[in-house]
Amino acid sequence: MEDKTSVNSPNNAWGRWGPEDEAGALNLIGAAQVKRAAGLVRTGEVIRLAQPLSHKTPVPRHRSGLQHFMGRDGGDYAAGARRPGGFQFAEDTVIMPLHIGTHIDALCHAWCEEKMFNGYRETTMRSTSGATRLGVEKMPPAFTRGLLIDLVELRGRPMQPGEVISREDLQACLAVAGLGIEPGDAVLLHTGWLQAQAGNTDIDFNSEPGIDHAAGFWLAQQDVAIIGADNFAVEVLPFAEGTVFPVHQCVIRDFGIPLLEGLMLEPLVRTGRKEFLFVGAALPIVGATGSPLTPLAVL
Repeated sequence: MEDKTSVNSPNNAWGRWGPEDEAGALNLIGAAQVKRAAGLVRTGEVIRLAQPLSHKTPVPRHRSGLQHFMGRDGGDYAAGARRPGGFQFAEDTVIMPLHIGTHIDALCHAWCEEKMFNGYRETTMRSTSGATRLGVEKMPPAFTRGLLIDLVELRGRPMQPGEVISREDLQACLAVAGLGIEPGDAVLLHTGWLQAQAGNTDIDFNSEPGIDHAAGFWLAQQDVAIIGADNFAVEVLPFAEGTVFPVHQCVIRDFGIPLLEGLMLEPLVRTGRKEFLFVGAALPIVGATGSPLTPLAVL
C-alpha cells in the first residue's frame, strides 16, 4: 500500500486538498478568483508571453532541441501528388523536449527523499508510461489574476547571472506597485535574463538570476497558484552551497505550485501594467512532467 502520510506542517501543503489530490496550488483558483480576474480587463489587449518555438530555441546541452518535419508540402504536389477537386494541404510533425522555451513544470517534475507532492512515491514515475500520478494532464487550466513583479525596474538594470531575488525584493516591488498578493494569483518575475540572451549561441543555463529558497517559501505562504519568470529555472543558479534546486523542492514538491519558466515578459513590461488577467493551459499530455504553453496577459 502506498504511504501517503502527510507531514501536517506549515512547511508543506500535503493533504490540504485531500489525500488523492493531484492539482496542488491550482486548487486555489476557484470561481471567485476567475470572476475577479475577468474584471481586470480594461482595454481588451491580449499579449502573448511565450517564446517562438523552432530548431533555434535554446535548450540545455543535456536536452535535444526541437525538430520539425514536413509530412506533406508543396513539393509533394510538384512531384505529382493527387489534387482531388484541386484541393491541396500541408501537414507536419514536431519532436521536442517538453521543457523547452516557455513551459510549465508539472508536479511530478521534481521530488526528493523518494516522495513527490502530497506524499506520492517516486515509484509512480515509470519509464514506460511516465507519471501515473501528478502528470501534467492533472493540471487544471489557469484563469486568474496575474501580478508582474519587475525586478529590472527595482534594480534600474537587468539582473546579473547568479543574482538573488530575495523576499525583501519581492515585497519592495509590490510596495512600489501598490499591490498585494492574494490567494490564487499567478506571480510573474521580470529579471531581464531572457532578453539578455538574444543572439547568444552559448547560453549558460547554470548561471542565472532568480529567487532563493526564502523567497520561494514566502510566495508559497501567500497562497500563490503559479510562479513564473523570464529565466529557465525561476530559482537562482547556482544555488546556495549545500543545496540542490531548493526552490523546486520547496515550491513544487512541498507546496504543489507549478513553475512557469522561459516567459517572454518584455511586451507586458512595456504596457506598464502590473495587474492583469492571466490565462494559461498546459497540453494535457498523459504522464508528462511538463508542457510548452502559450500564457496570455489580457489587459
